[in-house]
Formats: sequence, C-alpha cells, structure tokens
Amino acid sequence: MKAALKVGFIPLVDAAPLIVAQEMGFAAEEGITLDLRRAPSWSALRDMLSFGHVDAAHMLAPVPVATAMGLGGGSAPMAAISVLSMNGNVIGVSRDLADRLRGVGHRFGFDDAREAGQALIAAAPGRLRIGVPFPFSMHAELVYYWLSSLGLPAPQSVDIRTVPPPLMSDALKAGEIDAFCVGEPWGSRSVEEGLGELLLPTRAIWAFAPEKVLAVRDDWARAEPALRDRLIRAVWRAGRWLGDPASRSLTGELLSRPEFLDIPAETLDRALSGDLVISPSGEMRQVPGFVEFFKGAATFPWRSQAEWIGQQLAGRTGLDRGTAIRAAREVFRSDLHREALRATTADLPGASSKIEGALPVPTAVSSKVGKLILEPDSFFDGRVFEPSEF
Repeated sequence: MKAALKVGFIPLVDAAPLIVAQEMGFAAEEGITLDLRRAPSWSALRDMLSFGHVDAAHMLAPVPVATAMGLGGGSAPMAAISVLSMNGNVIGVSRDLADRLRGVGHRFGFDDAREAGQALIAAAPGRLRIGVPFPFSMHAELVYYWLSSLGLPAPQSVDIRTVPPPLMSDALKAGEIDAFCVGEPWGSRSVEEGLGELLLPTRAIWAFAPEKVLAVRDDWARAEPALRDRLIRAVWRAGRWLGDPASRSLTGELLSRPEFLDIPAETLDRALSGDLVISPSGEMRQVPGFVEFFKGAATFPWRSQAEWIGQQLAGRTGLDRGTAIRAAREVFRSDLHREALRATTADLPGASSKIEGALPVPTAVSSKVGKLILEPDSFFDGRVFEPSEF
C-alpha cells in the first residue's frame, strides 16, 4: 500500500511540480500518493502546515525564513527541502496607471526594470498602493528591493496590501490597489478581464530568484526521513519532466482541471511558454525562462538564497541582520535535498552557497557529474550578495 501524504497548494502555475508528481505517476514510482489540498490563501496554507493538517506544502520561499526569524506568528519551524520554481511573477498596473505611464513616455518594453521603475515612480498619482499575495513573499521582497534601489524607500513610501492571488483582479476593479505583483496566471487574468496591464516580469529585477519551495515541518522532516526523501525525489522527477518543452501542452491541460487551477489551458500556456499578453489590446512580449522548474539546478535550495531573503526581511523589520542570516541559512536544507537525490542522476552543485547576482551569463560550476550550467542570476542594479559561508 502506498503511503499517502497530504500536500497543500495555492492555485498557481508554480504548483505544477506537485500536481505533475501525482498525476504523471512520479509519486507512485516512489511508493507514495499525494493527496493535494487546495488552500484559499497563503496564511491559511501556512497554518495548515504548521498545525499538521498537511504534511507538506507549496510555499512562498520567504515564509519558512520568516518563521525562523520569529515573524508572522507562532508557526512551527519549517524546512525548505526543495525549490519548486524560479521566477514566474509579473508586476502589473491598473488601466488608469498604464495610461499615466504612457503619458510620461514609458514604452512598456517589459525588459528594463530600471526604466519601468523610474516611470512608475514618475507616473504615480500619489502614494502607490501595491497588492502582493502575502507580506513575507518574493513578490514583496523584490518590489521593496526594486523601488528602494530607484530612490523610493520601501516599505516606508509605498502602501503594500495583501491580496490572495485569485482576487487581484477584483482588487483592481474595486480601486483598492494601483498595481500588483503576483504569480501567473493571475496577472494574465487581469489583462483578459480588461482591468490591468503588465509592466514587468520580476525576473527583470533578479534574473533567477527562488519563488516557491517545498516546505515541511522541521519535526516531520526529522521523524519521517524515508517519506521525506521519497517526496523530494518525486518532485525532482516532476521538475525534470516539466523542464522538457514537449511537456508544455499536457502540463497546461493538467493544471487547468477544476480541482487544480480551473483556468483555461490557453491562459496557462502563456506562463509556461513565456509568451505573455501584456495589455487588453493584445500586445505581446516574449520572456525566455519566465518560470523555470529544472534548468540550472532550479530545484536546489541554496543556503545563500535563504540568507538573501533573511537579510531583506531583517532590513525592513528592524531585526539584527547577522542573527537573521544565521537563522535563514538553516532553513534551506541543501543537505537533505542532496541526500535524497544521491542515488539518482541529479547533477547537483558541489557547494551549498554561492555569490548571488554574480552570473551575467550561463556558467559551468563544480558538480556531481561535472555538466552543471547555472543560469544568469544578475540583479537589475548590478549589486551582488555574498553569503556568510561557502
């Protein structure tokens, strides 16, 4: 009999590795079944995991780090045992703000974070109201980093509002927000409904940013090492399958099912292909690597990425940065990920930390098989982040 694991998710394209692991039989190959449970919001999903209502969850990368830092309530300690996706978010604006942006000469090129950010600041009718799915999210951290780097102190000078991803269009329609940062397909949904336009993919801010992780409770990870490793392997195999362009059409069909995203497959294909419609008039932009599930060791939980998140969280909450970085690096469990995949063909990096933002081009690095190429990971402003340890 297969062991059944309860796994929570939010209806987003980047839940694909969990859905594919179950629906395409990768979980079954590991002798497990994933009982996928759709959650209404990130706070609900965090609590489902914390209180043991699910064994694992599709989780915002900063949430386990924030929990380790004592932020966001009394959640149980979590471990990020895999990265589910890199990138995959869009920044969008209301139709009124899009008109204002055109009025200051913005070309909506969709590739220049500096130009787009400066235009957004110039066009804002007042204090910007920006919707994000959760206070502790890459959506929030990348928006803060972006605007602060351009001279608009964030969060001090912006109004960040929490809006569940499926409700982002409703918030635009109600006039509650001027702009948003959200994962697909919910940015595209606002365009389809004629309520918003897309300004930028967040990969233009940080070219290879961890977005969602596979999170488990720390005590469960210690108590169930065999199940933990089976889960890591099943999701890694799903990521490898997703990394094949030939899988795209079937992926869209799987995700579109009512029990998962309940969104037309054609809309989902835009995120999977990177061919995004950015305005109701039908303007399109192509974004290579818009969301990545496998290429460039995308599944690997780099401790340095956790440290970057910890530093950002500490900077805006007033916590000690050194303490935050030390707590953060213990959350991304590269050791457990490596252990689970030791007997597979996975070509994992030889190190568990790296200088973030230092790769302007695809770069070969030391790895298990010796064929690993990391993807460019530059920040838009040219800065780099050096981890505390290698």
